[in-house]
Amino acid sequence: MKEFREELNILKEKNLLRKFTCIDSSSGPKIAVNGKTCLNFSSNDYLNLSAHPEIVRAAIGALKKYGFGSGASRLMSGTYLPHVKLEERIADFKKTQAALVFNTGYAANTGIIPAVAGDDALIFSDELNHASIVDGIRLSKAGTKIYRHRDIDHLESLLRKSQGNKTIRRRLIITDTVFSMDGDIAPLGDIVSLCEKYDALLMIDDAHGTGVLGEKGRGGLEHFGVRKRDRIIQMGTLSKALGCFGAFVAGPKELINLVMSKARSFIYSTALPPAVCEAGITAFDIVEFGSGQRRKRLWENRRRLHEGLKGMGYETLHSETPIIPVLIGDSKDALQFGKYLLREKIFVPAIRPPTVPEGTCRLRLSVTAAHSDDDIDMILEKLLGPGEKLNNGKLTGRYL
Repeated sequence: MKEFREELNILKEKNLLRKFTCIDSSSGPKIAVNGKTCLNFSSNDYLNLSAHPEIVRAAIGALKKYGFGSGASRLMSGTYLPHVKLEERIADFKKTQAALVFNTGYAANTGIIPAVAGDDALIFSDELNHASIVDGIRLSKAGTKIYRHRDIDHLESLLRKSQGNKTIRRRLIITDTVFSMDGDIAPLGDIVSLCEKYDALLMIDDAHGTGVLGEKGRGGLEHFGVRKRDRIIQMGTLSKALGCFGAFVAGPKELINLVMSKARSFIYSTALPPAVCEAGITAFDIVEFGSGQRRKRLWENRRRLHEGLKGMGYETLHSETPIIPVLIGDSKDALQFGKYLLREKIFVPAIRPPTVPEGTCRLRLSVTAAHSDDDIDMILEKLLGPGEKLNNGKLTGRYL
């Protein structure tokens, strides 16, 4: 259609047209791309669990017993024993009264937020929150205040100004725990203190924190030593460090019952396959009881890669986690940089608007526990080859 072609041409001119890259292997430190074996620095499989033999066996066993499809939504005939067992396992892992499973993180955030915040609520949202949070807020029709990224003073000033408004029934602060494009961590301890001071609820998106942060990998609250959780809504996913699929909300039983009864993305979606849930149960067991060495290796790899990048003069923003951005700036340059690395058999797609703000295009390096020292040294070598140099944190020469 002509009008679509015109819009596609505009996207192409702006270097914002998307294309798929097909992978023909499991999601490990090395993947098959276009018939070539490439180092993979783009995956969120932080603990390298996606092909773990125990998880695979759990899924196969459930497939043989339940088949694959679940047949209906959870509130029709789609609730199976593995759904209930997974929710009990999540609640135990997250130290909450109850949990509820969603199909994806996007479905979770766009379902949870409207269920707990209506037009008589006021939401305070970090300016760099994930798109699913932004869309969930829009669907809620609640009033919204955007606070500067991780800026506690700004957040408190907005909370203070809202105190005189008698029409507000509920105040809700929402933040990512780990910000997926910058790799930094929200100051949850300080935010929890503000919640107590201003009688606000807190919702955290712990998708990139679960399995990664905290002594046992329980996520952001464990990382900051937050024990009182009765006014905290924890959202998370099984698709990253747990190597599986699906998402969840965890919190007080009354919250879970409310979300189950009101969240449209839950009510009107066919349930996750039972085999996916059985795999998730096993993944939580591995993360809690058998991932200490993997997590240690993950953080060692993160340190090696981050220090190498900083030593070469790269701008990595305020990364504190295995997500390490390499700031490029222009979308065309970012695309060319990604293509150069792919020619060198390293897979790191360029990140462009609307995922990141205009002028902040980047390569988003994501290191895992499965990367070897040689893997990390290889990407560092390719990022600064013979005869190349950095100019204010940007590469010159054949890279661009």
